[in-house]
Amino acid sequence: MFIDYSLYILFLPLLAFVIQIFFGKKLPRQGDWVSILAIVSSLVLAIIMFVSMISGYDPNFKQEASFTWIDMGEFKIRLGFLVDNLTIIMLLVVTLISTCTHLFSTEYLKGDIRYSRYFAYLGLFTFSMNGIVLANNLISMYMFWELVGVSSYLLIGHWFEKKSAADASKKAFLTNRVGDIGFFIGIMLIYNAIGSFAFGDIFNGVASEMITGTTLTLAGVGLFMGAMGKSSQFPLHIWLPDAMEGPTPVSALMHAATMVAAGVYLAVRIFPILTPDALLVVAYVGGFTALFAASIAITQRDIKKVLAYSTVSQLGYMILAVGTGVYTAAFFHLLTHAMFKANLFYGSGSVIHSMHHALHEKHDHDTDPQDMMNMGGFRKKMPITHWSMFLSTLAIAGVPFFSGFLSKDAILAGTLSFAQHHPQHFLLPVFGFGAALITAFYMFRMMFLTFYGKPQMPELIDDIHESPKIMTGPLVLLGGLSFFIWYTLPYFNFMSSHGWFTDLVVPKDSSVPGNPSADYISKGAHHAHHLAMYLSIAVAFIGIFLSWTFYIKKSLSAEAWSKRLRLLYLWSQNKYYFDENYNKYLYQPTLRLAKKVAWVDWELYDKYFINGFGRLTNLASRVAGKFDYDGIDQVLVDGTAKIANFLGSLLKTVQTGKLQNYVLYVTCGLIILMIIQTF
Repeated sequence: MFIDYSLYILFLPLLAFVIQIFFGKKLPRQGDWVSILAIVSSLVLAIIMFVSMISGYDPNFKQEASFTWIDMGEFKIRLGFLVDNLTIIMLLVVTLISTCTHLFSTEYLKGDIRYSRYFAYLGLFTFSMNGIVLANNLISMYMFWELVGVSSYLLIGHWFEKKSAADASKKAFLTNRVGDIGFFIGIMLIYNAIGSFAFGDIFNGVASEMITGTTLTLAGVGLFMGAMGKSSQFPLHIWLPDAMEGPTPVSALMHAATMVAAGVYLAVRIFPILTPDALLVVAYVGGFTALFAASIAITQRDIKKVLAYSTVSQLGYMILAVGTGVYTAAFFHLLTHAMFKANLFYGSGSVIHSMHHALHEKHDHDTDPQDMMNMGGFRKKMPITHWSMFLSTLAIAGVPFFSGFLSKDAILAGTLSFAQHHPQHFLLPVFGFGAALITAFYMFRMMFLTFYGKPQMPELIDDIHESPKIMTGPLVLLGGLSFFIWYTLPYFNFMSSHGWFTDLVVPKDSSVPGNPSADYISKGAHHAHHLAMYLSIAVAFIGIFLSWTFYIKKSLSAEAWSKRLRLLYLWSQNKYYFDENYNKYLYQPTLRLAKKVAWVDWELYDKYFINGFGRLTNLASRVAGKFDYDGIDQVLVDGTAKIANFLGSLLKTVQTGKLQNYVLYVTCGLIILMIIQTF
């Protein structure tokens, strides 16, 4: 059943994509109902699989199906599908968020000139993401991985007539290619040593030491580079904030629950083959990214940019958890983060939609509808949007009774335990708790600037209104899923992550000989749980209190502190000038080098070498042609023909047609032969 249902979940969005591409514009409502029907059907099947998983309550559940794709004697490549508890949870997340995105988009993109194409690309993206989730081997995961890159390029650049959107889509595509090169190299290193792409074979091969030492470390880091690109980890983080140029529902789908989560999902899948050295690389990249991105989000004015850098930071948390060994906590945070972050993106879309409407009523086409400094006082005008976003903000800040508290606490406990066993890596918990503090601050800053205080543009407030029900419906659903209870059933413990998730998603031992066991890591995290929980609560409330002090009570002036810390403020506001430095020291030199290489290619190699060979070949062909025609054809061939014709003419004279003449010729011939024979 599970394999069959998973295949339906996989291919239904693809079917919707095909129908939309070829017939979308000719169908009623431009075929949006086709896409919605396909994704809702996928969601229903995913829910049935999830309920079956809960009913069975088997942490070791696993079903697999495979087939031979390429068979060339000893060289064989098998592809297939894997369904386990991780897969089922991830399928539910992808289909749920995708369904919400489809419904939200019907109102958000109403009247768009490429409405049917937009829904087609949503189907392609969902198909690609489900393919990554279901892959039981690295090569099929890589193929779907690249397809996700293509479909994300199409969605980010949906409004490609805007230069910023077109540039953002290219930036996302090219940046991800950098990580994907490392991913491919890692795959080839693994295959060269083990001779298989299947996860099971790879784990067994590593356990039997078919690949060890530096080679295994490099392979693990290579695979992780793919995760760095997709999950926007430093220094490949630059594409994600710019990707906000795409429609807001796309931001929710790609950057909260699916595309960026693919990197974390990959890291969780390959965890058993990561060596201690590779895990340290993963941990430091994730920890630094979490703190680094949070420090940028703190000064952003664009509401979607705040959420974008928040996503980068939260993904850093998940990667940090993988690096410190508590990869189940990383996957738990992926699950909770998908719900509250998607809700925050939908909420921001609701606010932007209302701002667009209000500015349109005032014939104002210059004011930025995404700038929080143009908002304020929206709480009473948009109560559903406000309260749903407020619940999700409490979750991401790590406040007790909410989902984010449970998953962040599990990550921080694992990180703290790792530092207790390895004191030289004390920076890792500093990254984690520091990012948690800043997250609470900037998320409530966003809420206070958007919904509280006095309206920054009083002339707009009368035109600000709540979004239609088709848009607020997903907000209510996902806001409700921000509560702890959905993740701790059947135990109802709001101070512990213990529940169906931890019962069904249990850590597996490393395949690398000598690595600490999953049980050892889990016990270490458990012992650090209470200390991590108290520290987590403390930093969350400190961050919220500081934000309230700055933006509600205003006993501290944000403007005054920005001037006092002007250098740090400018660095943060300008994203540490990464884009500018990338452009100056990487992009422009590469472009200049490319131009020089192109000049050498066109003006030297192509002009003189390739074209020179062409001219020589042409000359040689002319000489050969002349020799062939004048020499062989005219002299040899035609000469032979002329001689044959002459001899034929002579022979014609003896062809009299009289029998007696032929008898005479034969007689003479016999006489000549006899004479010759005699002498």
